Amino acid sequence: MSVALDLPALAAWMRVEGIEVAGDLTATRVGRGQSNLTYRLSDERKRSWIARRPPLGELLASAHDVVREHRILAALQDTEVPVPSLVGVCEDAAVADVPVVVMEHVDGIVLDRMDIAESLDPDVRRELGLNLARTLAHIHAVDVDAVGLGDLASRSPYAERQLRRWSRQFEASRTTDRPDLDALTALLQAHVPPPGDLSLVHGDFHIRNVIADGSTGSLRAVLDWELSTLGDPLADIGSTLAYWPEAGESASGLFEASTLPGFPTRTELADEYLATSGRDGDTLAFWHVLGVWKIAIISEGVYRRTLDNPENTAEGGAPTPQRIQAVIDHAWDIAAAHGMTR
Repeated sequence: MSVALDLPALAAWMRVEGIEVAGDLTATRVGRGQSNLTYRLSDERKRSWIARRPPLGELLASAHDVVREHRILAALQDTEVPVPSLVGVCEDAAVADVPVVVMEHVDGIVLDRMDIAESLDPDVRRELGLNLARTLAHIHAVDVDAVGLGDLASRSPYAERQLRRWSRQFEASRTTDRPDLDALTALLQAHVPPPGDLSLVHGDFHIRNVIADGSTGSLRAVLDWELSTLGDPLADIGSTLAYWPEAGESASGLFEASTLPGFPTRTELADEYLATSGRDGDTLAFWHVLGVWKIAIISEGVYRRTLDNPENTAEGGAPTPQRIQAVIDHAWDIAAAHGMTR
């Protein structure tokens, strides 16, 4: 698969930014993310960086904004939130037809394949899972006004904003009729909770969006901030739970690393987050279901983009209609478990 960057032009831009690039750059597509295209850059001395750019083809409005993602990462550099150091944003049309964010490469593991998760000691799996919850609490403790993110997004009620935004995204990327997803949207609209706290929200916080230490389970960097906004912090832990299938559940279409021995249960994750953040979880059921609903819509969008341009397909492949349906079915199972009925 071709690299959607002009590497000689990118190397020239990096040198102008004061980065010593030895010889030519090479680039390899990394990660199994299905949204922005991510490449590991290497020079002839084996020094590495990460470059991110939007996917190829026509994009939905407000989606895949890597310049905004750079702004968020820059604001978090001196906080307790672990993020990569930045090189900058390249907006040179000679490099790519879209902006490109370049950052330092962070050593560690990304748990985006089952064999990586299986290689970890169960005690490390448990610590890694609990550190996800603790790190999420650190994200929500950031003073958004103090770091310059107070105007990142609207401060209007977050649940309504999420339902409106993702319903529009689904209509713009829909590949087929999905009456059960439409019914789930109506169910969520009928269970909107009152507004809660307002904080920085990552928007896509799960085990494949962090770099971890494989020997201790500590987190070295939080990645993929493109969906970040201002909103209810419980939405983030709801999303984390949405990406966290448990052993013994019916097939959900989700990445199953969390079903391995050692990883905390969803209840343990939620309890660790609530204890670290000092918040209560009265509305967490709503945010958990909404998180699975969003995964289904995101998957539909990824499927649409790969139909439109196969070069957007990540290493792990693209969602299939059957997998998208499994996520929708899982959302209904979670809704039923929380007492939310049709």
